[in-house]
Amino acid sequence: MKKSRSGNLPVKPSLKKGLAVMLGILFGLSIFTFYHAKGTSYFFDDPESCMNCHIMREQFDSWAQSSHKAVATCNACHTPKDFLGKYASKGLNGWNHSLAFTTAQFQEPLQIKEFNEKIVQKNCIRCHEIQISQMRDFGFSEELDCLSCHGNVGHGNRR
Repeated sequence: MKKSRSGNLPVKPSLKKGLAVMLGILFGLSIFTFYHAKGTSYFFDDPESCMNCHIMREQFDSWAQSSHKAVATCNACHTPKDFLGKYASKGLNGWNHSLAFTTAQFQEPLQIKEFNEKIVQKNCIRCHEIQISQMRDFGFSEELDCLSCHGNVGHGNRR
């Protein structure tokens, strides 16, 4: 095959068209999936968006009956407080959740992963800093694990 002046092999027009068609299909499927999954709802803090996945109904119902409903949405506990961290976490979790639910590769009942558990722990400490300070005054460890005793907060008896 004869090389072009730049030294690269020429790309056949049919290959370019085929690649364009494949990218178009991939883009179209991505837009369709995002629309069908109500993807824009995840940009906001409405707890009902968590129920876009039917498997979250139990968690939503227990949160709706919990003491936290009056003071915290799902994102208040499950995403970092800063803007960049919040949306990076939402993006990563959105990808992981869609992959897990599409392939049916998840545990039931749902189990929080270490990455998300650390976020929840930081948010517990941030919101309850006065109580935690008082606990430390009484000799509790610096390394408190809120979920070890309060794993059911917001979601019924999960632990």
